[in-house]
Amino acid sequence: MKLLPAVAGLGLLAATGFTQAADPNLARNLAATCANCHGTNGKAVPGAGLDALNGIDKAKTLQKLADFRSGAKPASIMHQIVKGYTDEQLDLIATYLAAQK
Repeated sequence: MKLLPAVAGLGLLAATGFTQAADPNLARNLAATCANCHGTNGKAVPGAGLDALNGIDKAKTLQKLADFRSGAKPASIMHQIVKGYTDEQLDLIATYLAAQK
């Protein structure tokens, strides 16, 4: 009888992971959090003083994010924001923004 709750729990965990992985808009939704400062789809408003993120090489974006996270790159708020995401989420965001032109 103790096996049943364990199997049910594993089933719920597997279903939750599958649901998240199956979301075709997850990358877009995560990247939307960047829009407040960097513009929709990473297309910054000209003259706003913030970097555009669209079309930037994924590896370059991931390096910048890692530098913000470690403190190697100074920031007013990015060092805090980047710590709220997993590496997998940051990869999805960087991939999505790199594809935006």
